[in-house]
Amino acid sequence: MSELENIVADKMVDARGTSCPGPILEAKKGIAKVKVGEVLEIRASDPGTKDDLPVWVKRVGHEFLGVLDGEGYWRLFIKRKK
Repeated sequence: MSELENIVADKMVDARGTSCPGPILEAKKGIAKVKVGEVLEIRASDPGTKDDLPVWVKRVGHEFLGVLDGEGYWRLFIKRKK
């Protein structure tokens, strides 16, 4: 958990207040704006995102680094792999 807290994302997208599939659509847009090897942070308040985003990340070939709890939202981290 502490390793995630030290990550400085190269880009952050705020999908708080949106429900599925909003956070995944925002992640899709955001990942296109970071370079291979960089990290994207998604902030989301929809509980389903914690389960859905890692599945999407694996399916499209990137790396899901993990999730941190925020105050009323989650911080999810993705590393672009291709």
